[in-house]
Amino acid sequence: MWSNYHTHSNYCDGSESLEACIEQAKALKMISLGFSSHAPLPFPRGWSMDKDRLADYCHAINLLAAKSGELEIYKGLEVDFIPGRISPSDFQHQLDYTIGSIHFVDQFKDGTPWEIDGTNQHFEDGFNEIFNRNSKDAIHRYFELTKEMIRNSAPNIIGHLDKIKIQNKYQTYFDENESWYQQEVQEVIKVIKEAGSIVEINTRGLYQKKLSAPYPSPWIIELLYKSGIPIMINSDAHHPTDLCNSFSEAAHIVFSIGYKKLRILLEGKWQDVAFDQHGIKLS
Repeated sequence: MWSNYHTHSNYCDGSESLEACIEQAKALKMISLGFSSHAPLPFPRGWSMDKDRLADYCHAINLLAAKSGELEIYKGLEVDFIPGRISPSDFQHQLDYTIGSIHFVDQFKDGTPWEIDGTNQHFEDGFNEIFNRNSKDAIHRYFELTKEMIRNSAPNIIGHLDKIKIQNKYQTYFDENESWYQQEVQEVIKVIKEAGSIVEINTRGLYQKKLSAPYPSPWIIELLYKSGIPIMINSDAHHPTDLCNSFSEAAHIVFSIGYKKLRILLEGKWQDVAFDQHGIKLS
């Protein structure tokens, strides 16, 4: 049995309906399922929800939750943080939870936001124009925005904490072993600890074969563990078949580091539950 709270449907860039996700979750004997479509953005993006669909999204999830039987259904959004334009707190009152994520780091000279997990060419363009190919400056700004989001608009869940590494599979831009990078991460962890947010262990990079480790990397998970920060395992699913993809691998990593509990939404409350490589263990 597993839970997943990072689930995209066809209300944004997911490939299937809410109903299809629920059907698959029941087939997998999941305990709970949280929907987290990309929240409407203040500018056009093909992968985010249209603003005029938000009310219908919330209503549809409420109706499905009321008749889902033993499977618990929760209503969330993955919300971007762009200072002065959008933040998790903009949507919290409508939802069971929020996932706060950084997908955009500053902007080009023409005002276009720099999307860090788009195409590699787009990443290169922003890295060149905005940061003059200075990795330390780009990484610093990414984590500076992460800290600002957590301090000013703390989400329930921190989404893919080190997403900035998505273009760095071959260490093209930075080395995670360098002290300056690790110091940036340590500063973020201090802010997360103060805010009390949950950090997701996001498996999407693993099952897409874009990375050899989850978000965040195992050495960061070790720091989270030492700081007593709660975690959950999420798949960032864009198709129902990925709802629990690579969970056993992620569970093995975090269990080996020392985590023996995952934090999940259960009976409407955040609870810490035991787990192993095979799933969540309810007493």
